[in-house]
Amino acid sequence: MTVAQLGPTMVEDDSMAVSYKKLWKLLIDKDMKKKDLCAKAGISPASVTKLGHNGNVSTAVLLKICTALDCGVGDIMEITADE
Repeated sequence: MTVAQLGPTMVEDDSMAVSYKKLWKLLIDKDMKKKDLCAKAGISPASVTKLGHNGNVSTAVLLKICTALDCGVGDIMEITADE
């Protein structure tokens, strides 16, 4: 499946992927460890593990991270071509 209509606004495209490399660079810049992120953002270690594997997390988790780090979602993630 290349593009499938899943709902009124949701589209799945197997050729795209999410990368959280920007998040890890931001944590380095802020001298924070993953456990510091968990504590400051109030998210579970399991969510950080999913992020580490570029997995799916809820928008609530992304919002908590952005609030804790005082940044926007574009500062922690990007959509890339799936390789």
